[in-house]
Amino acid sequence: MVEEPFSSQRGDAPDRSVVERSRGSGVVFALVALALILAIGFFYLTNDRREDRQADAVTEAAGSVDDAARVVGDAAKNAADALRNQN
Repeated sequence: MVEEPFSSQRGDAPDRSVVERSRGSGVVFALVALALILAIGFFYLTNDRREDRQADAVTEAAGSVDDAARVVGDAAKNAADALRNQN
């Protein structure tokens, strides 16, 4: 028996795994970064709205106090006018 020299053309070559970097990983990173930027932007936009709502609530409360003071002032004026008319 004659041994044949090792030849890779025969198919007897050892299996070699070639690891290639996935080209989609950059796209996934970009999408995650974009989602993060959008989430931060949304947070800041809604935070401003919350502050506006709080300011509107304070302004409305102050307006209610002002209206109540006017009602009390008008009632006091009417009472004073009524006392003057009796004398």
